[in-house]
Amino acid sequence: MRLIIMGPPGAGKGTQAEALADRIGGAHISTGDIFRANVADRTELGLTAQRYMDAGEYVPDEVTNAMVKDRLSQDDARESFILDGYPRTLDQVSTLDGILDELDRPLDVVLALTVDSEELIGRLLKRAQTSGRADDTEEVIRHRQEVYTAETSPLLEVYRDRGILREVDGMGDIDEVARRIDEALEADSVDA
Repeated sequence: MRLIIMGPPGAGKGTQAEALADRIGGAHISTGDIFRANVADRTELGLTAQRYMDAGEYVPDEVTNAMVKDRLSQDDARESFILDGYPRTLDQVSTLDGILDELDRPLDVVLALTVDSEELIGRLLKRAQTSGRADDTEEVIRHRQEVYTAETSPLLEVYRDRGILREVDGMGDIDEVARRIDEALEADSVDA
């Protein structure tokens, strides 16, 4: 199964994608994790990414697109993968379409986690306290929510029009949300 998991920052995408990748035996491809690893290693990409992430902005498409293409070309992503944090813009959707066509790896499902915006802010502030992530200030969190609404939420309509969008309630504990995701995917396999 090849899928994308979407939702605003704090919706639980990373947590759910990691667990789902284990359940389906696929690669969890998180642009956020790749960016943070490059920042920690102080690579050229990491230093560039750091400037954007500190401001609550997205890393430029050309950097992200090349990184995603390389990652999707790896063997562990051949049969099954979950993209977490990509695509985020309509241009990235077009680029991803081209990458997947070139690799002959069609997308099966797009999962969108839906969560109340004030719940999201509370989750991210709590994460900032427990994980020491300096980029999670309330001002930056609110800005990220605005950027998501403006730039990323239009992608949901694209995937809805293609008939592959599955919206899942992201409120509740991790196991509840995982159960809802599994039910949405099971419904897909029954419909196929």
